[in-house]
Amino acid sequence: MTRSGSGRASVRERRFGAARSVGARLGPNGWRRVRLWGLLGVCVLAIVGAVAWFTPVLSVRTVKIEGVVAVPEQQVRELLEIPSGRSMLRIDTTAIARRVASIPKVRSARVQRVFPSTVRVTVVERTPVLFFDSPQGAHLLDAESVEFAIEDAPIGVPKLVTDHPASDAPVTRAAVAVLAALPPALVVQVDEVVARSISDVSLNLKDGRTVLWGGMNDAERKSAVVLPLLTRPGTVFDVSSPNLVTVK
Repeated sequence: MTRSGSGRASVRERRFGAARSVGARLGPNGWRRVRLWGLLGVCVLAIVGAVAWFTPVLSVRTVKIEGVVAVPEQQVRELLEIPSGRSMLRIDTTAIARRVASIPKVRSARVQRVFPSTVRVTVVERTPVLFFDSPQGAHLLDAESVEFAIEDAPIGVPKLVTDHPASDAPVTRAAVAVLAALPPALVVQVDEVVARSISDVSLNLKDGRTVLWGGMNDAERKSAVVLPLLTRPGTVFDVSSPNLVTVK
């Protein structure tokens, strides 16, 4: 036998000897006590689990709703559907979050258990970045081009001007994407986004000036040159070809 083989055999012998020594010290009665305590431990855990699952010991007593401004809190509470006395362990946080997120003005929802008795619901609302008019009113669009409400547009939200506005229309998505690419200092100056096609988007500013943006190509370069360009005298600022900008 090699040295390594002898070493492994020696290790096995020592382990076996140690186990046999422990067994000898415990004796038959000792092993019975070990098994008994193990069985008692399993029973205790089962009882504690049953108490927590089926009794009001860990029932929901408080529901905290955070992040709601435009969405009525009562509307969120009605969708929670948490029965009185329901154990914290028995609530389906994923299903609750899905129901809350079904509210059109809600972008996402997160539901958490805060033991011993609180459920926390955190809501992220959709924020309008653009709107278009119709006979029904102003259609609000968020940064993902999702239409989530028909109501008065908040002050400062630009208007979309296009022939056939719709949240899923390519030209509408292009206008939203252009707005998202603008420097924040320019976004606050925009009054209207005029989209004739996905490659022909322009910005009417609140002071009467116009920025010809073009499409989404070279958006980073356009964002870098547009603000310095707007410091020049003029009314029409063309950055559709950012390497050859013009002012009229």
